[in-house]
Amino acid sequence: MATEDDRLAHDLAAEAGRRLIDLRARGGQPDDLRKAGDRLSHEFLAAELARQRPGDWVLSEEAADNPARLAAARVWIVDPLDGTREFGDAGRTDWAVHVALWERSGPGQGRLTVGAVALPAAGEVLSTVAPPPAPPPGPPPGRPRIVVSRSRPAAFLPAMAALLGADLIPLGSAGAKVAAVLQGHADAYVHAGGLYEWDSAAPVAVARAAGFHASRIDGRELTYNQADLLMPDILVCVPALAGGLLDAISSAQAGEADGGQR
Repeated sequence: MATEDDRLAHDLAAEAGRRLIDLRARGGQPDDLRKAGDRLSHEFLAAELARQRPGDWVLSEEAADNPARLAAARVWIVDPLDGTREFGDAGRTDWAVHVALWERSGPGQGRLTVGAVALPAAGEVLSTVAPPPAPPPGPPPGRPRIVVSRSRPAAFLPAMAALLGADLIPLGSAGAKVAAVLQGHADAYVHAGGLYEWDSAAPVAVARAAGFHASRIDGRELTYNQADLLMPDILVCVPALAGGLLDAISSAQAGEADGGQR
C-alpha cells in the first residue's frame, strides 16, 4: 500500500518535470538551458522537501553535501535533472527527474523505501505509488536488448554483448534507461564508469518494487547514503537474465584485462 512518502515523491517528481517542460518550451542556448534546468528543479525540490519534511535530510546532485546526513534516519536522494545533456538537445526525450527516500533500518544499515522517476517529455512517472508490472517469468524471447550509456559506454560491453548474442542500445539518462527496462522496451541496463547515488537511487527503488533485479555488475548489493557518493556501476534487468549477464560481464572484463597484459 502506498504511503504519504510514496505519494510525495511521485508528486514532486511530476511537478518538477512540468516546470522543466515549461522552461524548455521557452527555448534558449542549450548550455544556458541546461544550467537553468538544473537550478530550477533543484530549488523547487529542496524547498518543497524542506517545507513538507522539515526533519529529513536532502542529498542532491546540485547542492553541497553535508557529512552529518550519515547519522540521519531519513535522507531524500534527488537528481533534479538526470540527463542534463539530453535536456538541452532539442527533441530528446531521454531525461528524467529522480526523487528517492533512504531510511535507516538499524545501526549502520538502511535501505531505499520510496522512489519516483518522472519522464517529463513522455508525460509519465514511474514510482513506488503503483510500481510497473512485474517482469514475466523466464527469459525474454529473441536477442537480449541492453541499454547502455551513449556518452560513456564501458569498454567491455561489446565483448559482453557478443557472449550473450545481445543488442546494445545507446540511451541518455540513467532514469530513462531503467525506465526502458521496466516498460519492456529493453531487457537490461548495464553501466560502469562513474555514476553517483542520485543517478540510480530512485530508478533502483522503483525497479525493486516492481520485482526487477538490481545490483552492482559483480552481483554485490547497491548501498546508499554512504560517505563516498560514487556508485561506480549498476545492473538492472529482468530476473531471468541476471545470472547470465553477471557471468558475461565477468568474462568480458577478464578478457579485457588479459588483452591489456599482452
